[in-house]
Amino acid sequence: MSEELQFNHKSVLLDETIEGLNIKDDGIYVDGTLGGGGHSFEIAKKLKSGRLIGIDQDPDAIKAAEVRLESYKDRVDIVKSNYENIGEILKSKNIDGVDGILLDLGVSSYQLDTPSRGFSYMSDAPLDMRMDTESERTAYDIVNGYTEQELFRIIRDYGEDRFAKNIAKHIVQKRSEKSIETTFELNEIIRASIPAKVRETGGHPSKRTFQAIRIELNRELEVLENSLNTMIDLLNDKGRLCIITFHSLEDRIVKSAFNTAEKPCICPPGFPVCVCGKKSKGKHLTKKAIIPTDEELLTNPRSKSSKLRIFEKQISS
Repeated sequence: MSEELQFNHKSVLLDETIEGLNIKDDGIYVDGTLGGGGHSFEIAKKLKSGRLIGIDQDPDAIKAAEVRLESYKDRVDIVKSNYENIGEILKSKNIDGVDGILLDLGVSSYQLDTPSRGFSYMSDAPLDMRMDTESERTAYDIVNGYTEQELFRIIRDYGEDRFAKNIAKHIVQKRSEKSIETTFELNEIIRASIPAKVRETGGHPSKRTFQAIRIELNRELEVLENSLNTMIDLLNDKGRLCIITFHSLEDRIVKSAFNTAEKPCICPPGFPVCVCGKKSKGKHLTKKAIIPTDEELLTNPRSKSSKLRIFEKQISS
């Protein structure tokens, strides 16, 4: 279809990420969230005898990236999968270690701006929100199938919405009359669940609930948390893992994992020497996360909440 050729996702923190990867022209790199290929294009440009593995679960992204990276196809392999399968993907290609891994988390501009995908509360569309359009479960199944308690939990935990209990209650009440099928139907329910005074000052009332449902449906935090140690272990000496996050839940997981990998000792603070035997895997290079410049914020408003963290593998001799 024509839409995939217009995969207009402006890569966030592009220069900072490419610099953070510290690319070697003969290195092996993985872009675990390929999207339209913006970051990958810049990585591939710097390679000579090196190799880039691009991974994405969105078929539209794969098609767009294939077009974008056509001139570098001799050094790029594109795989339709979730980055949680990075270990198996690299093993299938007889790759034991890599020199850099990139994740640009969250939803792409293309996904938000394509109404039929159902990610945006600004367009009326079926409740979808699948990053992998070939998977069966959609946002409809969560909104109409989860118990009130389950809805409350995800809206509270993943949306960090203080009106989560009321929103969950109203969803369950409304769907008892008829199934909730579209984004605008859900918008109206959320709107009615939030006090008018808050609606006037607190941004779009649906933002947090839509985020929560999307995260739950696509298992975003679970996949991230379960993949970080594997990705660090796959790095060669001096290899780097660069991760761009877009909300505090993601950033907290990344920061914690990087700090633990750097200082893994679990001995009580009073112990004079370490007896647990856990060794550092490297260094968390960004104790203070890298954020967009004022210039980038002006040209790409969607970069507003982005943060980049970098971990460097250091194998002690």
